[in-house]
Amino acid sequence: MKKLLISLAILFAALIGFMPNAMAEEHQSIDVLPTMNWTSSAPNRIWVGTFQIVWNEFMDNIVKKPIKFIDYNSQVAKALNKQDFKKNDINEDSYYTKYGTVSPELKTAIEEGIKEKFNETSDILDTMDWTYNPEKILVYAMLKKDFKFLKAFDKLQPGMFAQNSAPVEYFGINSDSNKKLDKNLKVLFYNNENDFAVKVYTQDNDMVLLYRTNDDVTFDKYYKDIEKKTKKYKGDKDFKAEDELKIPNINLYKETSFKDVEGHQIKGTDFKIDRTIETIDFKMDNEGVELKSEAAIIAKMCALPIMDGRRFYFTDNFVLFLIEKGQKTPYYAMKVSDVETLNKTGR
Repeated sequence: MKKLLISLAILFAALIGFMPNAMAEEHQSIDVLPTMNWTSSAPNRIWVGTFQIVWNEFMDNIVKKPIKFIDYNSQVAKALNKQDFKKNDINEDSYYTKYGTVSPELKTAIEEGIKEKFNETSDILDTMDWTYNPEKILVYAMLKKDFKFLKAFDKLQPGMFAQNSAPVEYFGINSDSNKKLDKNLKVLFYNNENDFAVKVYTQDNDMVLLYRTNDDVTFDKYYKDIEKKTKKYKGDKDFKAEDELKIPNINLYKETSFKDVEGHQIKGTDFKIDRTIETIDFKMDNEGVELKSEAAIIAKMCALPIMDGRRFYFTDNFVLFLIEKGQKTPYYAMKVSDVETLNKTGR
């Protein structure tokens, strides 16, 4: 069997994608997507389920129906409303969520919650105004994963990646590696040197799927392709002595917002989404994977619309009469030009 040289195409069936217009300042070189079926032309794409969890909490517990806007047809909202990812798609130990009226007490509760559950601090809470405001609602979530491979892979020599100008750090398995490392992974399929996938095992229930491909489709289609090709593949799925594995270290931090759903009044409510935020902190090396992601939605009550009707403001000279019902003559009359002087005479 010829050598199996595995570079990398997609990390995790759950990681890599962004929303259009999300990072214009980087010319869309990295795009964070709201859902796994969202299209993007960015060369690097990331998706994580944290914002979808926040959206689900906001939709199910506050709006209590699919979110639609009065003056705008949001395709992002339409995609998120499908709730293709839910909390029951991940272990309860891996996420934390809370919502409530914006207040210092809510911030404290979230900080204590993520400290107790994950021994973590937040990267986003201090960027928000926590002054008590009964007209503002905040929905928050953190998704946290930290796991080790069955055995730490070998650190390999730095090398080039695609068209990158500088060498990157790699880890994996080569001819000098201990053959015990072969048990770290399973070959899902190997059709040719540009079309293959492996499953990497960890010490927990998590698995890492790596898929090498030149196709340009959405994440949900990538995942379906893996399933289809794995089922069809009849070759050897054991990692053999002559096979080699080469994976780059990844160290990513990204913050984004989903402007497409901000600033529009939600149908059937007095709310509009004032701010959205999602962060992704992802690290992968020869020992394992660390993922920390936060997301939040801040919604506020809409201001009352300005009406074009008449304003009966008695704020300058006016005359007042008192009259009994059925009478033609008032029994009291008063012209008012100076309220302050009049009020000084009161007892």
